[in-house]
Amino acid sequence: MANAINNNTVAETTNRNTAKRQSLIDVDNRRRRQEQSGLIPGLPDDVAQLCLSLVHPSLLYSVCHSWRRLIYSSTFPPFLSLYTVLSPTDSKLGYYNSKNSTQFFSFDPISSKWDPLPPPPPDPPLRLLLSHPSFISRHIPLQFVSVSGYLILLAATTHNFCPALTHPLIFNPLTRSWAFGPPFATPRRWCSAGSLNNVIYVASGIGSHFSAEVAKSAEKWDFLHNNNKTNHYLTNTNDKSCSWKWEKVKGLKDGRFSTDAIDAIGWRGKLCMVNVKGDVAKEGLVYDTEKDAWEDMPDGMLSGWKGPVAAMNEEVMYVVNETKGILSKYDPERDDWEEIMESERLKGAEHMTAGGGRVCVVGNGGGIVVLDVVSFPVKLWMVDTPPGFEAVAVHILPRMTRPDLEYPAPL
Repeated sequence: MANAINNNTVAETTNRNTAKRQSLIDVDNRRRRQEQSGLIPGLPDDVAQLCLSLVHPSLLYSVCHSWRRLIYSSTFPPFLSLYTVLSPTDSKLGYYNSKNSTQFFSFDPISSKWDPLPPPPPDPPLRLLLSHPSFISRHIPLQFVSVSGYLILLAATTHNFCPALTHPLIFNPLTRSWAFGPPFATPRRWCSAGSLNNVIYVASGIGSHFSAEVAKSAEKWDFLHNNNKTNHYLTNTNDKSCSWKWEKVKGLKDGRFSTDAIDAIGWRGKLCMVNVKGDVAKEGLVYDTEKDAWEDMPDGMLSGWKGPVAAMNEEVMYVVNETKGILSKYDPERDDWEEIMESERLKGAEHMTAGGGRVCVVGNGGGIVVLDVVSFPVKLWMVDTPPGFEAVAVHILPRMTRPDLEYPAPL
């Protein structure tokens, strides 16, 4: 009798599980049939995409699977995401476990998800020093710029304190791929690096040892020199006919800008930079790209440069006073900085970027503060980093494509 009851119970459980699995299969098949039937019933997909591109991706993401797949496809206009350099919160781990001390991640604001970037090319091996027992209070800098939707690593340091890169390292979010740019005329570290009008500049810094010649030199690379061939260059970096190259520009008058790793800020046709970070006395220079000439930074601009600086679309320049936690905007007419807001979360700011109406700041302790500077009053919120990591730098670029969310869904 007991065996019969047990057998019946097992049979009922098996039937329920089978029915449940079949139900899930039916739901999945229905979803796939719906996706294969088109984005909007009755409309061709190309017309439907034009219509849906007018809707904010956060709304499309939450409606249905086919629309969620669409916003991550290569054919849909990409929304902006955060790209960060992360370091382990245990500084000892960061130094001794050199393989994993530097991590590149992207934060998707639509799904609120962190994704690691694909690993850089293994040859030559990338050995980046981000922390060292001799520098317990700071990170060893990695110097990136973002240009035309690409993230480009320009300067870093190896474990024997030499320049880590002989070529720029380029990441393309839309293809999820890395490539090398043209060889540097002079590999550097602890330099000034920035971009303006899709042209990348590096200036001053040091090589494997200090050289007055390197400390006073500057060079540029026209990233979109021939826009039609950019993709060819990215996939054929050994092409000897490649016109991608670094060119010398007017040098600095002395080597006083080789003491720190500085973001050179592209703003209204000029490149602005100082010789040291932080809320301390400093010198400032402005490079006029049309005249190929350096000039002193305006007094008001220099006096308010008391923390990290970034420019929105190379038109509006922002600074965070790292001591007082004040976000300000530069007014060129008055040669002064206009205070926008103050927050405790901005104190100790170490790095910032601007794009898409947002200013993003890496604060003291590696947290990321996001400010919507288009709204009034300014809105502020935090983005938590993955557990066990802190942010070192942040950039704003188009989101990565998602191979796991292809559109249309595979049958």
